[in-house]
This record gives sequence, structure tokens and C-alpha cells, in this order.
Amino acid sequence: MKKLVLALSLLLAMFLVACGPPDQNAGGGASSGGASNGGGESQSADTPTPVVLATPTPKPAPPTPTSRPSPTPAPIVSAEETEETEATGETEAAAEAEATTEPEVAVGPLYDDMVLIPAGSFTMGQDGSKPKNGPAHSVELPDYEIDRFEVTNEEFAWFIEQTGFVSYAEENSTKNWRDAAEGKGNHPVVYVTWNDAVAYCEWAGKRLPTEAEWEKAARGDDGRAYPWGNDFVPDAGNFYEGGIRGTTAVGSFGTGASPYEVYDMAGNVREWVEDYFLAYEGAAADADPYFGEENRVNRGGGWFDGEDGEVVTTYNRNAGPPDTSANDDIGFRCVR
Repeated sequence: MKKLVLALSLLLAMFLVACGPPDQNAGGGASSGGASNGGGESQSADTPTPVVLATPTPKPAPPTPTSRPSPTPAPIVSAEETEETEATGETEAAAEAEATTEPEVAVGPLYDDMVLIPAGSFTMGQDGSKPKNGPAHSVELPDYEIDRFEVTNEEFAWFIEQTGFVSYAEENSTKNWRDAAEGKGNHPVVYVTWNDAVAYCEWAGKRLPTEAEWEKAARGDDGRAYPWGNDFVPDAGNFYEGGIRGTTAVGSFGTGASPYEVYDMAGNVREWVEDYFLAYEGAAADADPYFGEENRVNRGGGWFDGEDGEVVTTYNRNAGPPDTSANDDIGFRCVR
């Protein structure tokens, strides 16, 4: 009997040696090197389930900007020069002689893409809005042309190159239009004061639009609240709701064009206009604390504005000091 027990003990010992030590991962989770054992079994129940975080969806890029013609700087010829040429009637030989000493002709803006706004009346202002925006009233205007797009960084840079002009922010601020322009030649120029905008428009043979000219170009003659209609559409422009948080290339939102096919008149950047910030006829002179000739009007709202506050409507009015107000959401366009 003792021999049988001894034999059984010996066999048991040999069996344990052959099987090896117990599995070290059985109760402590999977090792960092893998999720299954050599037999292809699934991961241990004690192994923590990895947490997978959702990747934030990036904001979509704005649509392809409306195409523009290739830049072709046009010479600025004064009316006096034209009259002199017509009245002189030089002979061909004399004209050739003068050609060798002809003075240099000033070079104008890169683009001359403007939209004709027909003469006629339209409704300016809005009843039932903020006191500064009313009352609604009819305004008669002759025809005029307005820039189809806001003045861009590349256009403003060309002006600087041709004239040596130095903007207010370049002399008085830590940020200026050059900082915002890097890699964004077709974005609207920003960090420009009202005075800077006037200097550009005058050099280009144009001027800033009046409030009435700006509003008609944005609104048409049917009194609409937005350039595209009467309801706010977040995708019709570069607004706060879009989350871009900066300027976009001009003409990026074709569905937001005005009835006259003028682009970006709501959102992207606010735009300087000619007028002082004064009450409309029929409104109280003190209806807004900023009324007065200390401030000039800007229109349209910028990339940080949206549906709230009526800021991007066709009739809303904002204003700032013409000498010093130069923000990253204010630009301009010109008329003639």
C-alpha cells in the first residue's frame, strides 16, 4: 500500500512540473503587451475597457470664393489731363516727340470690379428696432457704383507700396493690418481707421459710401432685413454662429450676396461709411449716447457678430472714433 501511495505521489509531482507555474495574469488584468493569451481567448474580464474619446468635428472651410479677374492696375487719369489732350490736337510728329518726356502716370488700384446701383428710392432705417436705427424713411439716390467686394489685404498693400502711406495702427498699436494680412491676401483688410479708409479710396479715385448708398446696395428697394431676405441664415455669411473666428476670403458666401450681387455686406468685417453718427430725422437727438460728430458710422457687422442684437442686418448702425478705431473686424469698400 505504501508503495502505491508513493507511486501516486511521484506521478502527481511529475505532472505539476510538466504544467509549469500558475498563470500570473489570471486575476490581475492583461499585461501592457497584449489583450489575449496564446490560445486566442478574449481579454480577461478584469482588464479595464479602454475609453475612446470622440474627435471634435472641425469647422468646415467656407465655400470657394467668387472668382475675381486678374489684377490689372489701371492708370488714374484726371479730368484735366483728358481735356488738355482733346484740346491740343498735336500733330503726330509732335506727339511722338512728347512721348519721350511724358511724365509717369499714377498707377491705380489692383481691381476695378464695381457694381452699378441704379437711381431710385428705397426704404432706409427700420421701425420697431433700436432707436438709433429708426424711423424708416424713403431716400432718393442717383445711380452710383460700389465695390463688389471689401478692399482686401493685397489691394491695401499695393496702395501702401505705391504711396508710402503709413496707417494709424502701424504707428500707434502693437498690431496692424500687416499682422492680419500674412497668408491672407484675398481677405478684407482690417486694423484700419476711418481716416485710413478715406486715404485709400481717394488714392483709388473713389470715396467712402454714404450710409444711404451702403444701405441701398445691401438692402435693395424692397426693405429686406438681410442682403438675401428677411430671415437670418447662418450659412449666408461669416458670422459668430459659423465658429470661424476670423476673416474669410471676400466673396466666400455667394448665397449671402445682396440683390445687386454685392458680397459680404453682412458679416466678415464691419465697413466704414462716410457719415457722422447722427440721429435720423424724426428721431430724438439723444436716442443714442454716442450720437455726435465725434464718431463715424460703420455698417454690416463682422465675423464676431451674429443674429443677436440685429448687428448684421441691413439697417443696423454702429460707430467709432474715426482717428483711432482700428479693430480686427473693421474694414471698408469704396464707391464712385
